[in-house]
Amino acid sequence: MQRIRLRYTKRGRLRFTSHRDFQRAFERALRRAEVPMAYSAGFTPHPKVSYANAAPTGTGSEAEYLEIALAAPRDPETLRALLDESLPPGLDIVDAVEARTSGLADRLTASVWELRLAGVDPLDAARAVEAFTKADTVEVQRMTKNGVRTFDARPAVVRLESPPSPETHGSPADRPTDQPCAILRLVVRHVTPAVRPDDVLSGLRAVADLAPPVPAAVTRLAQGLLDEETGTVTDPLAPDRDAAEALRATAAAAATAPAPEGSA
Repeated sequence: MQRIRLRYTKRGRLRFTSHRDFQRAFERALRRAEVPMAYSAGFTPHPKVSYANAAPTGTGSEAEYLEIALAAPRDPETLRALLDESLPPGLDIVDAVEARTSGLADRLTASVWELRLAGVDPLDAARAVEAFTKADTVEVQRMTKNGVRTFDARPAVVRLESPPSPETHGSPADRPTDQPCAILRLVVRHVTPAVRPDDVLSGLRAVADLAPPVPAAVTRLAQGLLDEETGTVTDPLAPDRDAAEALRATAAAAATAPAPEGSA
């Protein structure tokens, strides 16, 4: 059984699709592309698809991940192209690798987010960011199925900044509008309870009375393993690429090695 790991996006209007909506669309794409899926056992077999840490509904993303299991081997790039053609524009399959290592979900320990605050002066945003980062605790509230929950959002935030030129801080996000606005970059650990971008916005309102007049446009730029020394987030598919490259190098070396003496 071959396992393929995919990175996909949620762009434009498709940022408002729920995770359940994406699951339905992706399973239809698997059928359209005639992917030879492996299925679970039991009375109600279903295709083996593992989703990892999906972004909240209403947020865009350049870095969503899933893994599929195949009953017959396929070339990852060919499979990626077929699936991408079978999904609506905005839900784009942008990367595919064969799983050569274990624990993809374990490598998704942090996310990089861009928050676009329409109607907010960048200087006001910068002052709010400074107040947030200097605070020892930032208590926020969130409504859950068990009622209102209060928790400290500060420890999960690795970095929060208002860069003067966001395009110099990594790949630009999918942007629903080009209207003037303040832009924040956020690196947050995946902890329990999860600290989401809207929790950080609540924290900015609590510590600095920063309240955008319209909802923020939020996009996940990356997610992966957090480098604690640099505060950066690394590509979670890199170990699979490295393992595949090592395997190819070993095979190439074996093919070019001289035959042992005395062999036919």
